[in-house]
Amino acid sequence: MQPDDEIDSILDAMARGDSGAFMRIVEVHGLMLRSYIGAQVFNASDVDDLAQESFIAAYQSLHHYRRGGDFGAWLRGIARNKVLMFFRSSQRRAVATEKLRAEVADIVGEELDVQSAGDRHEAIAALLRCIAKLPEKLRRVVHSGLDGVKAPALAKVLGVSPGAVHQLHYRANQLLRECMAKGVLHE
Repeated sequence: MQPDDEIDSILDAMARGDSGAFMRIVEVHGLMLRSYIGAQVFNASDVDDLAQESFIAAYQSLHHYRRGGDFGAWLRGIARNKVLMFFRSSQRRAVATEKLRAEVADIVGEELDVQSAGDRHEAIAALLRCIAKLPEKLRRVVHSGLDGVKAPALAKVLGVSPGAVHQLHYRANQLLRECMAKGVLHE
């Protein structure tokens, strides 16, 4: 029996009240329809959903099918429309999601900036307290570094070698990191 002849006999069975006869259409055309949809939609669960929606729409629209026509082509036409609607709704969801993200960023962004600025001010204040706790020589090294004084020039002022200035700078940074870690943990 040819596929189109089989479709006609299934349609006749359905006309006689055999509602389960449509399952034979699903069996005959299921692989073809899933392959057609799968060539356009890459998520397997979306392919299954669209195939199911296409078969349901075909069942509900069987009265529009012209007997003797190419049933596979008719079914693919229904699937094509389902795929197009899927892409349109996916695009609308993507646009709506992006719009929501932008709105949230606008609402929260200013508050985050204010909070961040407050955090920076607190961190700077904590760092200044830690610098104040350093021994005099290390405080001078830190201040000179902040003022842009080069190691050789500072070495002359302190009466040490440039290598010693680098060691003092390293030690000051180490003590500042420790102080900041304690300050952040205890505040």
